[in-house]
Amino acid sequence: MKFLHSLDSIATPANGWAATTGALLSSVFHYFYGTNRQDILVVLFFMIALDWITGVSAAKKDLSYSSEYGLARIPRTLFIVALPAVGNLLDRVMGTPGFLFYGVTFALIYHTWTSLTANAHRAGWPMPKSVERLVSAEIKAKAERAERKEPRS
Repeated sequence: MKFLHSLDSIATPANGWAATTGALLSSVFHYFYGTNRQDILVVLFFMIALDWITGVSAAKKDLSYSSEYGLARIPRTLFIVALPAVGNLLDRVMGTPGFLFYGVTFALIYHTWTSLTANAHRAGWPMPKSVERLVSAEIKAKAERAERKEPRS
């Protein structure tokens, strides 16, 4: 009887809503991104988070950050997160086994890696010279964009 009494704290309306929401979001996630692709998507989402962190740090260091610029990054990030889903949906339509999904996702990971690495360089964080050479074009492009922005007062 004590066991059944302990279920009172588990079988609550809030837990029911949470379980329903989780089940629905999981289904939507698997529909758009496919099954068994969580690991590669975690890598992409983690890289995007690191890109935001390094970008904010770099912008604060060179005083190029503005709230308008930061807010403009939100639609760009949503677009980047949506592209692998589009690749997956096209794979399903064309019957290809993940060709577009993985191609798009790995290209986005590489692009985000170069961006976050260039941001880290601009922020003054240490990194190997070989990595700096590898992303030197992105470092130069970010420095030029930062110079065109007016510094904060």
